[in-house]
This record gives sequence, C-alpha cells and structure tokens, in this order.
Amino acid sequence: MDLLEVMTNRRSVRSYTEEEIPAEKLEKILQAGLLAESGKNLKPWEFIVVEDREVLAKMAKSRAAGGAMLEHAKCAVVVVGDTEKTDVWAEDCSVAMAHMHLMADCLGVGSCWVQGRLRKAADERTTEEHIRELLAIPEKYALEAILALGMTKEHPEAHSLEELPMEKVHKGRF
Repeated sequence: MDLLEVMTNRRSVRSYTEEEIPAEKLEKILQAGLLAESGKNLKPWEFIVVEDREVLAKMAKSRAAGGAMLEHAKCAVVVVGDTEKTDVWAEDCSVAMAHMHLMADCLGVGSCWVQGRLRKAADERTTEEHIRELLAIPEKYALEAILALGMTKEHPEAHSLEELPMEKVHKGRF
C-alpha cells in the first residue's frame, strides 16, 4: 500500500472491540510520532500513554463534547508540547499526532484525534486543566491533543481521490 492509499483509508474510528492492542503495534504507533519532523528538529513533544480504564473514563469527561470514545478506547496517547522549547510547539505536536494517526490506521488500529488545546471540559474547566490535573502534567507543557486508540470495530469507508475539493488548489496566485 502506498502512502496516498494509506491517507485515503485513514478515518476517525470511534468504536472499538474489546480486543487489546498488540504491544508491537502500539510501539510502532509511538515510533511514528517520534519520527515526526519538527521546526529546527527540536521535537518539543512528550507522549503520555494511558491504558488504565478508570483514567480513560475520566479523560472522556475532559471534553464537553467529542471525547466520549475515550471511555471505550483501550489506550490513549496524550500529546503535550514544551512551550519553553519553541513557539511552534502546537504545529510540531500536530505533525506527531498526524503520523501516529496514519500509522494506527495502517496497522488496523482504530484511532480518533481528540482536540485538547482551546477546548472546554463538561465542568467548564478547559480540557487542558482537566487533563493536566488528572495526569500531573508540569506547567511548562501545554496540551495539544489526545489520540484515542482501540482495535477497530467498524471502519468507515475510505475516501476517494475523486471527491477531493481540487478547487482549493491555486496555482501561482490565489
């Protein structure tokens, strides 16, 4: 499968089986994130791997909406960025998230990007405050996102190249 095929197949998966994620697959997903490019190769990210069911259930409440799948995920990778290392930590962490998202799908592991930065929890705290307290994240790190992971129960249909909005591509000028 070439990269474009992987990208057309990659979909957000929000329903998972009870099957555990094989350790070697989780390791490859994390390696894909660690291989991500970053500005000046500073790699400002840190990954927190959460597999505890009770903690995952609490994490599901870190978003007012859009985080429920965390309660049924087998694992979540919380991606935080070192705000003292670079001013583009959010962009760099997003690239790492995208790499892990693609690798998960490539390995048959369902994944869903749960945005953390600039989001609210159900209790009116920010998602970041909720996750920081729950996972004891030091102050210099800011939350980017959470990657929910689980073995795919139902994979949405792949995208097709024919449906791409090519009118968004401009040549030479806007």
